[in-house]
Amino acid sequence: MLDIQYIRENPEKVQEGADKKQVDVDIDEILKVDEKRRELIQKVEKVRAQKNKASEKIAKADEDKKKEIIAEMQKLDEENEGLEEELKEIEEKFEKLMKQVPNPPLEDVPYGETDEDNKVIEQVGERPDFDFEPKDHLELGQMHDIIDTKRASKTSGARFTFLKGEAVQIQFALVNLAFETLTKKGFTPVVTPEMIRPEMMEGMGYVERGRDEIFYIEKDDLFMAGTSEQVIGPMHADEIFEKDNLPKRYVGYSSCFRREAGSYGKDTRGILRLHQFDKVEMFSFTTPDKSSEEHEFLFEIERNMMEELEIPHQLIDICSADLGDPAAKKYDIEAWMPGQQRYRETHSTSNCTDFQARRLNTRYRKEDGDLEHVHMLNGTLFAIGRILIAILENNQNEDGSVDIPEALHKYLPFKKIQNGS
Repeated sequence: MLDIQYIRENPEKVQEGADKKQVDVDIDEILKVDEKRRELIQKVEKVRAQKNKASEKIAKADEDKKKEIIAEMQKLDEENEGLEEELKEIEEKFEKLMKQVPNPPLEDVPYGETDEDNKVIEQVGERPDFDFEPKDHLELGQMHDIIDTKRASKTSGARFTFLKGEAVQIQFALVNLAFETLTKKGFTPVVTPEMIRPEMMEGMGYVERGRDEIFYIEKDDLFMAGTSEQVIGPMHADEIFEKDNLPKRYVGYSSCFRREAGSYGKDTRGILRLHQFDKVEMFSFTTPDKSSEEHEFLFEIERNMMEELEIPHQLIDICSADLGDPAAKKYDIEAWMPGQQRYRETHSTSNCTDFQARRLNTRYRKEDGDLEHVHMLNGTLFAIGRILIAILENNQNEDGSVDIPEALHKYLPFKKIQNGS
């Protein structure tokens, strides 16, 4: 959520930011509702002040005067009741309108109207030049009996999988690599809850235009988390950091749950788009003056991990129309997938500035003692399924065996998935 004072002072800029994100909001309407809200607040406060003044007079008044004052207070009560009911309605309307306003893109975000306008910064690593017809990850997974979507469909329906054997060992090798690397950089490891209260999910800004993608358990009034960042962010709701304790960095591991509505074709083959998958996620709370620097830091970690795994990839600067509501700037990394002969997203990292912190009331104490909202950032370290796809497809051999990237060797009892294993 944006600061209403910022919107009052910069209505054109906020409207322009929403337009760049192709989000339909009317800033003029918000300002009109805000003006009405402030008028009602002043009227309510005036009536309350009159009531307080009348209460003070009662103690000094004689019986006749007391009756007169009490009658006056009853009249004020009636007036106040109507004003407070009107104020409640206008506050609800104001809150709803404010939650529709997205975080404006930062100045250096490329303008674009579709995801095709995302900017490729650089392509890194050589794509494998196979002298045979490469298999996709599902063919390889079925050959080695390490990816079993058929039995998962029997037990759970479409878009689930059993990972088995070497695939499971690779998953936890990736987790060990992630946690060992990031704890050395000062990140606190955390295994998160996989359910989240609606008000906390709303605080993270993913409900207004993303609810259809979220699994909801009506009986318990809980959402299933789509990524651990959605739970890590609200960890410090209504809390105050000391400035010396920032940045506060977490690396979270969790299962994630998404409907993936609207996906079709090759996206639904294998394990590229599942309703349930596991993920290692970075999250950082920092001061406003350091958030851009922190964003580059998270992006650098993602790039380094891809290079360690020797996966060919490209770096993407996300355009304005492809940013979600909370993000002011976002980078993606897309891995080369030989099975599809195209790059596919495996990582993203977003600077959400103070958008989520305002909703969650997460602040820090400045050196002068004043309180200010922190900036909150997130970044994928490993979306396990997609990294597994990239490892299998890019490192396959003609006989179907798969070489394991050297960075994972110390975490595994094998260096190759052998043909027929």
